[in-house]
Amino acid sequence: MDEGGDYYLPAAVLGAALLVKLPALVRGWRSATVRTVNALLLLPCAGFVLSSPPTITAVNRLTGISNLSALLVHCILTAYACASLVLLDHWRAESVDCARTRRRVRVWKAGCCVVITALVGLFALGEVPVERPWDFDTYYATTPFISAMLLLYLLAYVAAGVATTVVCWSWLRDIGRRTARQETRTAVDRSLQIGLLVLVIAALANIVFGSFKVTAIAARWAGRNWDALNESLSPLMSASGMMIGVGLLVPAYGPVLIDRVWQPVLGIRALRPLWRLVSRSGPAHSSRTFLRPPWYAGPEQVLLHRMTTIHDWMLALCVHCTEEVREAAYRQARVSGAGEREAVAAGLAAMFTAAAETRARTVPPAPEQGALALAAVCSAEAADRDLLVSVSRALAVAPGRRRIAAPGGSFAHR
Repeated sequence: MDEGGDYYLPAAVLGAALLVKLPALVRGWRSATVRTVNALLLLPCAGFVLSSPPTITAVNRLTGISNLSALLVHCILTAYACASLVLLDHWRAESVDCARTRRRVRVWKAGCCVVITALVGLFALGEVPVERPWDFDTYYATTPFISAMLLLYLLAYVAAGVATTVVCWSWLRDIGRRTARQETRTAVDRSLQIGLLVLVIAALANIVFGSFKVTAIAARWAGRNWDALNESLSPLMSASGMMIGVGLLVPAYGPVLIDRVWQPVLGIRALRPLWRLVSRSGPAHSSRTFLRPPWYAGPEQVLLHRMTTIHDWMLALCVHCTEEVREAAYRQARVSGAGEREAVAAGLAAMFTAAAETRARTVPPAPEQGALALAAVCSAEAADRDLLVSVSRALAVAPGRRRIAAPGGSFAHR
């Protein structure tokens, strides 16, 4: 990748995530959790920008202080580690106003201020005359005061990564136990689990990052040159930065995407066999005509249109339905070992398939002839909230292999 690209790419991802969450920050500025989440996006974004060699050179020339960008990055990483722990305290607390949470947050913030003050003091006491945009840590590993500054920020960074991993993993296990007891998982649970898992992976990457740097610095102290450990970290840092953005955004926007995109897409897919039958036969005798959604319509709108069209088509076909076909298909499904719900859906699928064929060959009968079919549909809808999906699945099971005899010599296909 071009010079600085390993740093600017994750910075762009984090910056985009920050822009997405900016309206929530404006609306919920008083919320400590909202402020901390945005800080966790802003700090690593700024850190990646300032870590890029072109930016380091520009900052040093602009301020006239050699390697000032390195100090800024170390302070930002320390603040990021503190913000991670603060956010986890807010997330895990029953209330952000509880005294225990406030005390813990004050301890983290005070510790962060102490570490940053120490970093600034040690940098001021040390001498770093040579600009080192790529290997500042290992080049100055044996320089008085600077070596202590490097060790201090890396230990704080690794400790925060360990704490983040422990808390997120513990939280994941708590969610797993709770959903196992309830035997169900909501969209919020799924999104939170995915986000926490991504944050665990990102925290582990940060631990590896810090450990490699500490090892390279310790090697310098021992008179060895293990600078390759330090130089090989750019891809890991890029991946970690992007995972942080993903891990923080998934719990916030995952439930909406699952409810409004993923679930409707699954619904459209499940209704495909029934929709094909509707498209072939066509709701020609329906009393209502529904406009097709535009090409840019979302999955929710497409699913609603298809469900409405299918339901209206079924009601229009009721006058052509025969109860004998439905009963025969229902009994055959039960004999084959199907459950009550599947057998009911199989009966309705056979009945409406036969009705579609009958309508294509005969004139419409009197409306009162569809009373029994309409009652069967209403009863099935009351017992199965996903009746259309169940009927569609029944149509998809070995279509055309079995034929149920209907009165008058006609046949229904299952």
